[in-house]
Amino acid sequence: MRARLRDLSARLGPGTLRDILLVNLAVGIVGISYGAITVGDGLPLWAPNLMSVVVLGGASQFLFTGIIAAGGSPVAAVLAGLLVNARHLPFGFALAETVRNRPLLGSYLMIDEVVAFALSERDLERRRRVFFTCGIGLWIFWNLGSLLGGLLGNAIDNTDDFGLDAAFPAVLIALVMPALRDRRTRVVAVVGALVAVGVTPFVPTGVAVLFALAALVLMPVLRGSAEPPAGPDPGAGGGGDR
Repeated sequence: MRARLRDLSARLGPGTLRDILLVNLAVGIVGISYGAITVGDGLPLWAPNLMSVVVLGGASQFLFTGIIAAGGSPVAAVLAGLLVNARHLPFGFALAETVRNRPLLGSYLMIDEVVAFALSERDLERRRRVFFTCGIGLWIFWNLGSLLGGLLGNAIDNTDDFGLDAAFPAVLIALVMPALRDRRTRVVAVVGALVAVGVTPFVPTGVAVLFALAALVLMPVLRGSAEPPAGPDPGAGGGGDR
């Protein structure tokens, strides 16, 4: 077992497997909270476990539970979850080549943390290894966590006590930092962040990130401005043969 872990660690790169395990451990703790909250709100034990297997999306699962617990209809809860998960559409475009050999499994595992880990890798083969290793690990930890949380009931009801509300954004920012070395990416990211912050008070939870995608229209403009000016035509003027 140790030999396999060492081999996997070597194939993923220095420290990558450790980082993946730490993030997945945090995901498992959030899963415990999700299971406990769901059962504590009166839903049956099978509900959080079924959603964890079928949906595998923490934000949409918490949103679904919150709407149902508040007396909303299942249709409204499903539509809200679909709206929040619409952010995965651009993820699919960004990682199309990464999941090309396993498109169904790849689309199923396309979670925020998995996407962030994968996009931090430039080499395509290593990106694939990181994507599926992180995705499968996340599936295991999240489902085990939600099952344990459901069994515990109301024992854990607030992940903020663990500081995980700050841990996840910090991890995602650290993973995307290398991409911000490119000036065009940096400008688009800043504009997108400003747009998201500006519309957050006026739109439902999770929708602001969709408005941030509007900043992508700047990409062609910035690409054009980054191209060096064309040099003089060698065959023009007085430089040619006479």
